[in-house]
Amino acid sequence: MKVMKIRQAVGAIVAMGEEYALVLKTKINTTEGKKEIAGEWDFIKGGVEKSDSSLQEAILRELKEETGMDSYSVKREFEEKIRFDFPEEVAKRIGFHSQETTMFLVEYKGTITDWKPLDDEVSDIGFFKKEEVLRKLSHEETMQYFQKHCL
Repeated sequence: MKVMKIRQAVGAIVAMGEEYALVLKTKINTTEGKKEIAGEWDFIKGGVEKSDSSLQEAILRELKEETGMDSYSVKREFEEKIRFDFPEEVAKRIGFHSQETTMFLVEYKGTITDWKPLDDEVSDIGFFKKEEVLRKLSHEETMQYFQKHCL
């Protein structure tokens, strides 16, 4: 019997006034290192690391890595998680069959002019109104989650 490896991840719905932050990811981590992908707009997300003492610490680390900024206030941790299975060819490359993402609502307290990703997985960052977020998000699970929890 094959043991399923589930990747534990965190994600942030980052609000600044009436707008929400999205990042354009153009690389993913794989078992062979980083690989380029077609650009995908998404919320800031990333895997939980062994060095993270809590899920909140993990999301604050991811926010810093993907935006270069640390002026955030965590407003709440959502009870419902985003869960999905990776396609078989992706699962082989990344070493996980599925992912479970704990999502947070986070407020950004600074200005967006200073945002510079520290992680080369991210090629662009933007703030968008709710309607634009729904048009830009690349993953159906994330779009449904945003509709359920933020509209």
